[in-house]
Amino acid sequence: MNHLRFLLLMTLLTGLFLGIGQVMGGREGMMVALLLAAGMNFWAWWNSDQAILSMYNAIEVGPGQAPELYGIVQELARRGNLPMPRVYIIDDPSPNAFATGRDPEHAAVAATTGILHILTREELAGVMAHELAHVQHRDILIGTVTATLAGAITTVANFAGLFSSSRSDEEGDSGRGFIGEIVMLIVAPMAAMLIQMAVSRAREYDADEGGAHLCGNPLWLASALHKLDRGSRQIPLQGAADHPATAHLFIVSPLAGGLVAGLFSTHPPMAERITRLQRMVHSR
Repeated sequence: MNHLRFLLLMTLLTGLFLGIGQVMGGREGMMVALLLAAGMNFWAWWNSDQAILSMYNAIEVGPGQAPELYGIVQELARRGNLPMPRVYIIDDPSPNAFATGRDPEHAAVAATTGILHILTREELAGVMAHELAHVQHRDILIGTVTATLAGAITTVANFAGLFSSSRSDEEGDSGRGFIGEIVMLIVAPMAAMLIQMAVSRAREYDADEGGAHLCGNPLWLASALHKLDRGSRQIPLQGAADHPATAHLFIVSPLAGGLVAGLFSTHPPMAERITRLQRMVHSR
């Protein structure tokens, strides 16, 4: 199923690139967009994990720099029969974490300093188990590539809207320029966001369940999610607003809240996630 989801995502996101190219330059623009999309797809598959880690200034650590975090990840990877991922820390007071990489052999997990300060060892194990469940389910390729391409679509769409507007002014066709700008500035980024939402919400439920099994106690993750939800609302992650296409990678949304953010969140409702974990305990 993940392979089919990945192919569907690539098709849809590449189609958005082609649409942008069509608006910008007709047939020639579409061909340029096709070549750009092919290059972006390969680059995103091969190297987007490093780009995302760089966006948040993540620093790789070993057992000497972060013994508790590294030890927890090492033990969970052993339990899950997974290769040991690289471990990173992000110097930010907002409590959050994510996993990235193109496959389990090239995976990385990152945690903020904020999450290390507010969680107990058991809660931290629950969070890292959630991230390793993403690795185990091979979700990380989908999430990482989607983040890269969705971000690229938003950037190119903004450029295309400006390009369309200036070109229409020069040609005296303000109506066409206005329509092109609306399509590029709103429709393409919104479509990319909806694609992320469709995939991300189901993945989070699956990772919660898998992480609960991996760490051995669903209540550890449930307790952690309660703290993370409250903490991330109080202190949004620095830089997340500049890279909204990466929001779905994190265990809780790193963006500031609000009605619109809630409606278009890449994460399922926190209360439902916690309830599902609590039910796992009662169903044993």
